[in-house]
Amino acid sequence: MDPLSAGKMSTGPEVYPPEALADDEPRYLRRQKPLEIRRRKFGRKSWPAYRRWTLIAAGILAVAFVGYQAVRFLLFSPSVEFGDFYQVEIKGSQFVGRAAITDVFTPDLGKSILRVPLDARRKEIESIPWVQEAAVERTLPDRIRVEILERTPVAFLRAGNELQLVDASGVLLERPLEASFHFPVVSGFDESTPLADREQRMTLFVEFMKEIELAHAGAGEEVSEVDFSDAQDVRAMLAGLRGLEGQYPIWVHFGNSEFVNKYRLLAENVAQWRASAGRVESVDLRFAKQVVVNPEREPAPAKPVEAAIRSSAAAAHRSSSGRSN
Repeated sequence: MDPLSAGKMSTGPEVYPPEALADDEPRYLRRQKPLEIRRRKFGRKSWPAYRRWTLIAAGILAVAFVGYQAVRFLLFSPSVEFGDFYQVEIKGSQFVGRAAITDVFTPDLGKSILRVPLDARRKEIESIPWVQEAAVERTLPDRIRVEILERTPVAFLRAGNELQLVDASGVLLERPLEASFHFPVVSGFDESTPLADREQRMTLFVEFMKEIELAHAGAGEEVSEVDFSDAQDVRAMLAGLRGLEGQYPIWVHFGNSEFVNKYRLLAENVAQWRASAGRVESVDLRFAKQVVVNPEREPAPAKPVEAAIRSSAAAAHRSSSGRSN
């Protein structure tokens, strides 16, 4: 049998030479030692990030330093110090004295302009009677600007033997020495009257003056005094009414509404009432469809005949006008 054929037909285990086993054993059987990988703490790729954070930190410190110096400058530098009242600029003042406004800033002298409490100073300025509204602002480096809106007086208030000015809100104002005003006089309340009640009366007064001007241009010039003893009744003293030329002023009760119609009724009929009564001293227009002439006349001590004549005359002059108040 051919040896080659015999080898192919053999089914026994293959036998390898010892040299072959010696060469392969380290490759497949020897345990490999693990490799150690060491990371560098400051590698080349890390330096850009460190430089970026260093620059950011330096920028923050620089901004903080500049901010600190700026705040220190603005709070303590003489360049921004409020040192004198000439640094206060005032606009809108006509009757309010400059000293009345600048005195409000006395506690701020010697301080930085930034330490002036603007809102508190504004409220103090608005507490001055003549000031209706005020605005206070800083103008760097060392100025304060004050702009005010003054109150507008509309009448004189009779206070004993003196006259004070009063505005539409019932606020009492001192009379400036250098100014002159031409207003009617109001009475029936004083400075002890609560402000809300004064405002109610003065609101009625302003409405009355506007409406009689609508009824007749120049009618406001005929009003010399308005008595508000009754808060719901405009009791006005009128002088120079057409038909009463040469007669002293008369008192007219207008109530608290429909002043246009009531004034027209008065102007159109007062001459007739004078012709009937001979003398018109007062007129009451508060009643619907009825006018009372001379309701306030005091009965004089007279003979019975004269008293009877006066009574009949007064009754005759309670005319039904046929018109609604």
